[in-house]
Amino acid sequence: MNKQLVLEDGTVFIGKGFGSDTSTIGEVVFNTGMTGYQEILSDPSYCGQIVTLTYPLIGNYGINRDDFESIIPAVQGFIVKEEAEFPSNWRSKFSLNEYFQMKNIPGIAGIDTRKLTRIIRKHGTLKGAICSAMEDPNAIIEKLKATKLRNDQVKQVSTKTPYPSPGRGRRIVLVDFGMKHGILRELNKRNCDCIVVPYNTKAEEIISLSPDGVMLSNGPGNPKDVPEAIEMIQGILGSVPIFGICLGHQLFALANGANTEKMKFGHRGSNHPVKDIRTGRVSLTSQNHGYTVDESSISGTPLEVTHVALNDGTIEGLRHKKFPAFTVQYHPEASPGPEDSNYLFDQFLQLIESEKKGCADKCQSVQI
Repeated sequence: MNKQLVLEDGTVFIGKGFGSDTSTIGEVVFNTGMTGYQEILSDPSYCGQIVTLTYPLIGNYGINRDDFESIIPAVQGFIVKEEAEFPSNWRSKFSLNEYFQMKNIPGIAGIDTRKLTRIIRKHGTLKGAICSAMEDPNAIIEKLKATKLRNDQVKQVSTKTPYPSPGRGRRIVLVDFGMKHGILRELNKRNCDCIVVPYNTKAEEIISLSPDGVMLSNGPGNPKDVPEAIEMIQGILGSVPIFGICLGHQLFALANGANTEKMKFGHRGSNHPVKDIRTGRVSLTSQNHGYTVDESSISGTPLEVTHVALNDGTIEGLRHKKFPAFTVQYHPEASPGPEDSNYLFDQFLQLIESEKKGCADKCQSVQI
């Protein structure tokens, strides 16, 4: 079945449909990763978005049972140059087409993804629709212009109830704004006793769980659409060590008086170089975000910049000057991508241990 991709600027691409035959509307973005399409399609941060993959051949190693970042994909649609119909890999359970049919995700193949990417880079992210080639594109364009995209993506993908992921190490409360499973895997690997809580959990509820540390996860959408999370961060700041990733990083910045802004086309891929200002070390990182912390808004806040993107100079890391709290804009758990920044999870636990030792020393001095 032929399908069409229609953009709100009037551009129309005709291609071959795969996956679900349903029509979809979303924000069209692009990802530059050469591998990791399974992790990308199951990343909750893509909620409400139609993802263009710039690497030309997608689906060649199929879909396996192990590489998911969520149970239910939230992506609105997939755009590829070539969809591999017959995958070849010993772990493969489904083809891309079979899996997309199971999960009701529409896809379109056979279009010029390089041209599409150039359009997005020039004009910024655009609303788009994947639909039957039989539909009137002019009617679709008018519909796109009139469509207001949802702003409750975090609510859609966050867990509805708290749940444990037990371990015998330090207790970490992980706030789920659209958490990738890779984050939980890294904490479990370090034997952390994790409790995953919904995005709108209040500060007092988190403190009542007696955490040794709090993680603010990644997630989709505009951080300013989650005011309850900003209030929660303000409520726990100073009481417990905090580590934020991606959306968690942006929410942390807002909670401390900084500002965020929408990027023209965002950072999405697995090869973004980031520099640690303090050490000069450069790491290749996995990224997926459409908003950034405004550098000019940091002045006058209790925050300092720790990491910057080498490609465009945007802020990639923050640290609180007074309290034990730090955040990064990129994904240290990778999935997909390089694991250069995996050490940040160890730094978080070291920060917790340092705080525990400091509290113990204070208690001892009081007893004396």
